[in-house]
Amino acid sequence: MSKKDIITEQHIKNFADDGVVLIKGLFADWVDVLRAGIERNMNNPGPEHHQYISDDEQGGFFGDYCNWQRIPEYTKAIEQSNAGMAAANLLRSKNIQVFHEHVLVKEPGTSMATPWHQDSPYYFIEGNQTVSFWCPLDPVKEAALRCVAGSHKWEKPVMPMRWTSGDGFFPNEEDYIPVPDPDSDPEKYKVLEWEMEPGDVIAFNYKTLHGSRGNTSKNRRRAFSLRLFGDDAKYVERPGPCSPPFTGHGMSEGDQLDKELFPVIYKA
Repeated sequence: MSKKDIITEQHIKNFADDGVVLIKGLFADWVDVLRAGIERNMNNPGPEHHQYISDDEQGGFFGDYCNWQRIPEYTKAIEQSNAGMAAANLLRSKNIQVFHEHVLVKEPGTSMATPWHQDSPYYFIEGNQTVSFWCPLDPVKEAALRCVAGSHKWEKPVMPMRWTSGDGFFPNEEDYIPVPDPDSDPEKYKVLEWEMEPGDVIAFNYKTLHGSRGNTSKNRRRAFSLRLFGDDAKYVERPGPCSPPFTGHGMSEGDQLDKELFPVIYKA
């Protein structure tokens, strides 16, 4: 299979049906580059970085985003890899723009799970042609990403929550459904997860419910996520502050996303 054909018809069907699909080896050639980028990022965090667990808890859970244009390893991987082409083929979109990258590092012995959530309610983007590429840079088993199949088609979004406090992100709770517990009802919720090697990618829609367990292994779990979107994505007003907190962009409801702020990395 050529690099151009890494996205098959089966990938496209599974992504459309389930809102998530595994793509083996999409970033296999970029693992060392991205590892170096994460090291640079953790030594020089951006203004939005977080440590999601308190100082008295075991392990560590570092997160940061919106640094891809200042971390040269991220820039190189995003612009020179097959990510844009893969996203275009998967989404059947002529153009692919970068929303942002997101790095999540769970140190060994970190009990905190990544809470179940959808990304879309936090974002000022609305559309069907959206995809996140979640790529582990270490072998993962128990700490892999977990996604609920078909959740991208739910009639209402899941209430966005603040991970550290558990408070609702927006005040109008009637527009959302409470955060479900998929493990409590396996007959109702089909949870998909895979054992993964560095460079494998889970591709999921912004509206797909996902989370992950803590990292109880003896190894770090470094994950690089890349958020991309295609032709039908539009700016949407949310009832409160969005995350990431892009400001001063000048966009209005229904606008195409600004191509200077969110560069095009692939044109069919």
